[in-house]
Amino acid sequence: MDEIGLFPLGLVLLPTEQVPLHIFEPRYRELIGECLDAGEPFGLVFADDDGLRRVGTLASVVEVTDRFDDGRLNVVVEGGERFRLMEVTRGRSFHTGTIETLGDREDPPPDDELERAVAVFMRLVELTGTTVEAPDVTSEQPSFALAARFELAPELKLELLEETSERVRLTRLREILEAAADAVERQRAIGELAQSNGHARPG
Repeated sequence: MDEIGLFPLGLVLLPTEQVPLHIFEPRYRELIGECLDAGEPFGLVFADDDGLRRVGTLASVVEVTDRFDDGRLNVVVEGGERFRLMEVTRGRSFHTGTIETLGDREDPPPDDELERAVAVFMRLVELTGTTVEAPDVTSEQPSFALAARFELAPELKLELLEETSERVRLTRLREILEAAADAVERQRAIGELAQSNGHARPG
């Protein structure tokens, strides 16, 4: 088992996902500084009132966008491998813990499920008018490549992160995206109805 520095946050980082972070607490400035010097990742774990979750993501700093005179940093991090937090350790100013890599079990999705997930992904992109980078769905975990392109609720992202079957994860993601697309369409229909003073326009 490896021991790494931990960064508890109220967000979930998925593999391949990139997010900006503002580093202001001295202990986490120390952590990020060490990771930058060594070229090593840190562990990003979701934390809320219930405490630290046991599944997190190795995060690597891919860009330092700002350095402030008082030591604060703006960085962009990218999610790598998932891990299971085995034990929280002590001895540093920041959180540390021993971890084990968390991989998927052998359970690939059928091709048609991937096609359906990509189709609903593109539908949602079109509905929202979002400009997103085309995901690499040829990877071993296309569900993460797709999910990382949208802002999902932390609880949903944590559910995907903890799932160790790509087949199950891809199906669940498709359901999440379909629900989001349906909601956007309903909101659009309500908006159009409101603009017509609540009366449907004759065809």
